[in-house]
Amino acid sequence: MRLTVRVRLTLLYTVLFAAGGAIVVTIIYGLVAASLVDDKPVGKGVEPSPAQFSEDCKAVLKGAPELEPGMRNKCQAAFDEGVLAGVRTQRQETLDNLLRYSVTTLSVVTVLSAAAGWLVAGRVLRPLHRITAAARAATEDNLAARVSLGGPRDELRQLADTFDAMLDRLEAAFTGQRRFIANASHELRTPLTVMRATIDVVLAKPAPSRDELLRMADDVRGAVGHAETLIEALLTLARTDAGLAVREPVDLATCVEDVLDGKDIGDRRLHLSLSPAPTAGDPILLERLAANLVDNAARYNVDGGDVWITTAAAGGGVLLTVANTGPVIGPGDAEGLFRPFHRHTRTGTDGFGLGLAIVASIATVHGGRASAVPNPGGGLRVTVRLPPGTVDPC
Repeated sequence: MRLTVRVRLTLLYTVLFAAGGAIVVTIIYGLVAASLVDDKPVGKGVEPSPAQFSEDCKAVLKGAPELEPGMRNKCQAAFDEGVLAGVRTQRQETLDNLLRYSVTTLSVVTVLSAAAGWLVAGRVLRPLHRITAAARAATEDNLAARVSLGGPRDELRQLADTFDAMLDRLEAAFTGQRRFIANASHELRTPLTVMRATIDVVLAKPAPSRDELLRMADDVRGAVGHAETLIEALLTLARTDAGLAVREPVDLATCVEDVLDGKDIGDRRLHLSLSPAPTAGDPILLERLAANLVDNAARYNVDGGDVWITTAAAGGGVLLTVANTGPVIGPGDAEGLFRPFHRHTRTGTDGFGLGLAIVASIATVHGGRASAVPNPGGGLRVTVRLPPGTVDPC
């Protein structure tokens, strides 16, 4: 038979109460037994045992003069012995009554404590039933159920609040996942639609010329490149969500230098302040982080604008800061740029809205954080803070 937690708690309360009551009864019995001594009378009104006396002794003790000398002493000794026998009898009877009444009272109160324990256990476990009901009601499509437990902030209240916070995170994660899938599907559908339309237009002609076929091939190639870039970005996000498989010493300053060696930032003016910034992690992902920041700073800029890149070790960590000139961004819009497929009205429309989302994901998986604040005159300043490590080229 499987006992529920409520039954086990009730049994535990009952056993503990019965054990405590038995200890109290034992102590009281011992104290009373020690106080009722049996070697002297305990007070007036104690009569000797009738078996100890004869009629002669009764007469002697009443002052009858006709008995022989010395009989009074013998009768007095017999009287004292009878008194002690009566004391012992009275003491044993008192102890027997005390034990009987105590055991009876303890039995009755133990039964009452079992009933009270059953009620108290049910009340104590009531929040767990609410948590169980909320867990059963939670599904992938409906995570709105919450425990919302009131009362004092005890362990059960803490458990309920933690469970509600977990449901909040799950609901946010599932909502973000659905939004991400919808946005990714929309972005992937765009190049496919371009390719289909281009091919249909050319195939609809009876005899397309060579130039038309070349233009079609060029448009299809551009759409394929667009889709390939998007898929690569999505795979990078999936890779960071899976956690780090490689952890090596990395210098962010070296990573930035490697990125700049292979990137053309056009007419943007570059301002560098690269101090050693040692950390640890996946070199490929960290280089992708730096590349995305540099690419965003150059792409979403103004003609002839500026890009500032700084690496440093500060505050028990390492910092990579990339700032640029550009259109004015509201203070409340900056942090939203880290959401996947979130675009702002900035110069450049060829992005997917995944650049900063990948930066934030890579920073998080490395135990760091990415933040952004708008520049007063326009543009954005993105700062990535990572844990410190040892210096090693990227």
